[in-house]
Amino acid sequence: MITGACGILRGVLKRRVPRVLVAGCLMAVVVSGLSACRTSPTVAAYVGDEQVTVAELDAAIADRREDPDVAAFADANSDPFIRRVLTLLVDEEIYTTVAQRYGVEVSDDDVRARIEQLLGGEDPDTVFGHLAAKGVGRADVFENVRQQLVRQEIAVQEGEAEGLTEEGLRAAYEQARQNATTTRLGYITVPDQPTADAVLAQLTAAPTSYAAVAAQHAGQYTLPEIEERTPDQIPGPLAEGAAAAKPGTGFTVAVPEVGGVLVAFVAPYPPFEEVRPQLEQQAASAAATAGDALVQKVRDDLDVTVNPRFGTFQDGQLAPDDTGVVDLLEDAAAPADQAAPAN
Repeated sequence: MITGACGILRGVLKRRVPRVLVAGCLMAVVVSGLSACRTSPTVAAYVGDEQVTVAELDAAIADRREDPDVAAFADANSDPFIRRVLTLLVDEEIYTTVAQRYGVEVSDDDVRARIEQLLGGEDPDTVFGHLAAKGVGRADVFENVRQQLVRQEIAVQEGEAEGLTEEGLRAAYEQARQNATTTRLGYITVPDQPTADAVLAQLTAAPTSYAAVAAQHAGQYTLPEIEERTPDQIPGPLAEGAAAAKPGTGFTVAVPEVGGVLVAFVAPYPPFEEVRPQLEQQAASAAATAGDALVQKVRDDLDVTVNPRFGTFQDGQLAPDDTGVVDLLEDAAAPADQAAPAN
């Protein structure tokens, strides 16, 4: 919470924790509030010695409304949209000071690379279209991702996070491998026991061949790919065997209800290079979170105040928005969940 002699007002664009990645990237956007000692009808917010004028706010809103989808959102959510834009403008000023104070610089190429990572191969136009429908323009995404990278940089620089060092990533890999709480399971249905024995031998000899072997026996009770399963997600007939099997081994179970024999295979933990993108995402998210406290110190020093005409008071705080930009970027890029096979 930001404190000061002239009062407080804070709005947060909150984050939800993601799935693979990631590990997760808090993109909180904070506005602090009303100060009776710094007010002017032409100023929307004071940020230290800088100002966000009402004219600048109006121009920023007009720029965003050039996107028809953003404009449609703004029309339906006028006050929240204005507060969000003001929040973003305030944070731009704050992060400019943060970067100067800590001597860090994030290039546009760095931001583009991070956005590409967040997109995860999804079509950018489709993803940004989803975001625009929530009132988030491309420039907002770019700036918020830049701020995330600034938080990472300062956290690593100040020794608050390890960052993406090779040593740190490999240590995280070993910890995850040793403390795994899920089973990497695949199962294939075949017509008889001799076929089951042959398939199991093939999988044991070449664990990476699972997808190709499963494709040869496709059906309702065959998983096309190895999946991460918690114990409660493992089909009943396979639960006991899966709990006892060592990675890289399997077993067979005759299940008349599925019309044959199930070949279950517990895949080894994936190699380091395969999971490196997830490890990098987790490390980046941890660094960004650690950087939050450092940014907060700068925000406190700047004594940010907001013109009350742009704030809705609830227990002394600006009514919070529910849109975390990086969250939305990850959510919009996330593929639809695959239906789980029948147990």
